[in-house]
Amino acid sequence: MQKKILLTSFDTWLSEQQSNSSDDLLLELAKMADIYHDLTFLRRLPVDVPLASSRVIAKINELKPDYVICCGMAASRQNLSVEVVASSESIQTTDISFRDGGENFGIITLHTIVNVEQLIAETAAVEISYDCGKFVCEGLYYSVLDYLNQSQLPIPCIFVHVPILHQENLLDILADFVLIMNNLVIFESREQGTGNRE
Repeated sequence: MQKKILLTSFDTWLSEQQSNSSDDLLLELAKMADIYHDLTFLRRLPVDVPLASSRVIAKINELKPDYVICCGMAASRQNLSVEVVASSESIQTTDISFRDGGENFGIITLHTIVNVEQLIAETAAVEISYDCGKFVCEGLYYSVLDYLNQSQLPIPCIFVHVPILHQENLLDILADFVLIMNNLVIFESREQGTGNRE
């Protein structure tokens, strides 16, 4: 049975950028005829955390996908990297701080429910990352993970950072991305069947 996968990419944010590598990758993926999964592309999201997050969450509610793969560009990286965590700074007011007239600032970190080590085990050159970049990529990832958690939706979600694509690396990166996608379906389906979720 085909699984529904929602894939997202970002638009450019600098005037000199001709494209965003996350969107370039999804364009190449859309051209492939031998993808078994039911793919839905939400491309060229605005480089704005609230706007991008609201569009992705609306699409999740509309589509009810089995999996979500958010993608973003990481121009300084050489390989695909799968993000394990996303963090957000929060303001937490406790009784004590309220009486003192102060506020406590804390970092909330959310983890994907996906076993990322298992996910990339057979890939050629995919890295595990714990640094989502402190930009719109992390903001979107955090918002989606938080929404899925708060809504108690057991939809596995990962964020994949994509390096600049060129003729020499495109085929290898595309192959690794397809393998990540396939592994996500295979391993998560097995874990759902046994009841062992990370």
